[in-house]
Amino acid sequence: MYSNVMAMIPIIESLIGKGLPIGTSLAFLMSFTAVSLPEMIILKKVLKNELIAVFVSIVAISIIFTGYLFNILL
Repeated sequence: MYSNVMAMIPIIESLIGKGLPIGTSLAFLMSFTAVSLPEMIILKKVLKNELIAVFVSIVAISIIFTGYLFNILL
């Protein structure tokens, strides 16, 4: 499934309104756009599978860390 950030903002806003922590909401928003199947298909045209795996790993770990950090600080 693909969506851009601007289309996800109302969904994230409603999730925050229902009580989801801001860090979790931010992590969901970033992961939905950064580690999507269409982006992996585009990257497959220019990168090898090993580099895509490294990219996904680094981005996923960074998003998880950011989510935890925002949950702790806010």
